[in-house]
Amino acid sequence: MDEPLLFELSSPGRTGFSLPECDVPKTPLPEDRVRDDLALPEVSERDLIKHFTRLSQLNFSVDTGFYPLGSCTMKYNPKVNEEMARLPGFAHVHPYQDEGLVQGALRLMYESQEYLAEIAGLAAVSLQPAAGAHGELTGMLMVRAYHQNRHDGERKVVLVPDSAHGTNPATAAMCGYRVMTIPSDGRGNIDADILRDRADESVAALMLTNPNTLGLFEERILEVAEIIHGLGALIYCDGANMNALLGIAKPGELGMDILHYNLHKTFSTPHGGGGPGSGATAVSEDLAPFLPLPLVARRETSEGTRYYLDYDRPLSIGKVGSFYGNFGVMAKAYVYIRSLGGDGLREVSEDAVLNANYLLSQLKGYYYLPYDRPCLHECVFSGKWQKEIGVHTLDIAKRLIDFGFHPPTIYFPLIVEEALMIEPTETESLETLEGFLAAMKEIAREAKEEPDTLRSAPHKTPLSRLDEVTAARRPNLRWKGGFDNRGLSS
Repeated sequence: MDEPLLFELSSPGRTGFSLPECDVPKTPLPEDRVRDDLALPEVSERDLIKHFTRLSQLNFSVDTGFYPLGSCTMKYNPKVNEEMARLPGFAHVHPYQDEGLVQGALRLMYESQEYLAEIAGLAAVSLQPAAGAHGELTGMLMVRAYHQNRHDGERKVVLVPDSAHGTNPATAAMCGYRVMTIPSDGRGNIDADILRDRADESVAALMLTNPNTLGLFEERILEVAEIIHGLGALIYCDGANMNALLGIAKPGELGMDILHYNLHKTFSTPHGGGGPGSGATAVSEDLAPFLPLPLVARRETSEGTRYYLDYDRPLSIGKVGSFYGNFGVMAKAYVYIRSLGGDGLREVSEDAVLNANYLLSQLKGYYYLPYDRPCLHECVFSGKWQKEIGVHTLDIAKRLIDFGFHPPTIYFPLIVEEALMIEPTETESLETLEGFLAAMKEIAREAKEEPDTLRSAPHKTPLSRLDEVTAARRPNLRWKGGFDNRGLSS
């Protein structure tokens, strides 16, 4: 039997809270701020707690299940990260405090900059950007500032592969650039031959992801870098997929000039639900003067090592966010890096790549594989075989919910028809992967023998298939019910 809704439990006079006696002079509320028409439920504390606890148990999370969202790196978040970020000296720090009172926090930020620069193979890092797309924007603003400082501001074109994240062309356009798309070749790489034909001295930068959104390493990356740098342009690398490269390859050594990280992906700080995130951005030595201000710097004094906020940066693009970035996210990422060390970070990527290739090898033959070559941290299949018999990728994703798994990313990347983008991450066990594989194989069978089962999925959730088009075009975002004289919803 379904539990009644909170509104259905309402009865006049019930209360779920108590307030202490007022110990200050009472002041009337402004009349224009008081509403008498809010039909809020009147319920007991017991019913209130039961309602919200039940809602929380309907949530899916990395702590309760497998979350194979491609390009999102939904890895388990070690609880030691949370414990360290909650230390009073970190949790209660305030950005307006004097530098002398926050030396520990500044040291954490300084060392984080150094670690992230080393991992990227680049010269310097800003922790200020608040998310991945914000790191992109920061990177492209530095591209613009770099060319302007060289009196080369006529470069108006940014090249973007067709396998790029959707934010890449949007970011380039926001910075005033015209976007030119470069197609992929038959192996899923950026087509270096077409790149060579189309690129000229009007190009300011190439924005790419490596591994790309097909989960594939760019096999001709050194050739691509030679082409772009030969024109005096720069290469921005979207670091959303760095979980595949930690300790194995450094983007700076592959020719990248700028790299943004997603600390909330690669370095295991909580991801999803709107944030907070962190898009720490690393750059080459030539671009370091343009980083946002302030950077955290270190100097030796007669009293020992001191950390400070360096605002003396005349070529800086300025601040790109309030204060100095999302400190709590930095603290968790710092603990993750220090806990694992260099060898541990490399093992992260090795295990992530191993897991993804295991899924790829086991699902070949059940789902179409558009690029039949080893992947890195994620694999991209297509539901085109199922589409031919009337079942779509959306149906596959909805049916997967009935097996207790979160669906993978679907319909992305855009260059793959009916795309299924699966990223297992390194934190999933063999048993979890086997369970996921069994579900995917069963769904492939159902698509052939019981297609209506998929078309009407999910069947085991509180709500069945929603009309997503209508929900997007005509959303209903608020409760419009009322109460009868017994306090029940009508």
